[in-house]
Amino acid sequence: MKPFVIFTYDKTFEGFLSCVFFSYEQKIKPDCIQGEYEPKPLFFDYSYHIITEEEKSKRVWKSLESKLSPFARKMLFNVWLSEVDEVEALLFRYVSKVIDSYMSIEMNFGDDDVLTVSKIAKKVGSEARKVIQFVRFQQTKDGIYFAPVAPRYNIISMTVNHFRKRFADQEWIIYDTNRKFGLYYDLAEVNEVTFVKKLLDAFTQGALKDDKASESEVFFKNLWKTYFQHLTIKERFNPQLQMQKMPKRYWKYLSEMQ
Repeated sequence: MKPFVIFTYDKTFEGFLSCVFFSYEQKIKPDCIQGEYEPKPLFFDYSYHIITEEEKSKRVWKSLESKLSPFARKMLFNVWLSEVDEVEALLFRYVSKVIDSYMSIEMNFGDDDVLTVSKIAKKVGSEARKVIQFVRFQQTKDGIYFAPVAPRYNIISMTVNHFRKRFADQEWIIYDTNRKFGLYYDLAEVNEVTFVKKLLDAFTQGALKDDKASESEVFFKNLWKTYFQHLTIKERFNPQLQMQKMPKRYWKYLSEMQ
């Protein structure tokens, strides 16, 4: 019976590429790749913890650059951000096929792994566009614009370039309430931030309470809600179409839906 092999890593994309390098270097194919702190399956034969090494991950990426288009490489990273079940195993099979094949596989949609990667990448891209569309920045008393979001996938990093260009002259934070981290733009660079639970709760219950928001934020929030209510034509109200165009999972942080 073939032994069951597990790779564990630090849950970074560079760490995943290091797993690929280790597999080819040691000629060991993993049956499962998972985060180092995730519970292991009940039964396995061998477990290897793969240390992330920048040089090795770069070598794997360089090999992919020679065989995949920029679009396909971006697609791989987007799929990794999806965090769907067994995503590492899926990506490992895809990358192995790319490395082992003498022909490009990225358009071979007859291959189940190629098709699955393409489908997941599209869903991740769609989610990033929805976050850009439905995010609502709220100005806090200290002048920082704060936007809580709860995306299905780990995609707030995909929105950074858009918001850096769109709000280059404002300090802002986009906070992923599902994954408990945010990205803070200080007018110069973007850094990852986290908050203690008590402070986070005050900012992620929906629209900011008036005691946390700036005076102008309170004014414009009420103005926007009034505009939204008066704009609605009751005879044409279509909840089903509204939820189709504006998914309900985003309503919590939309001031007009409070």
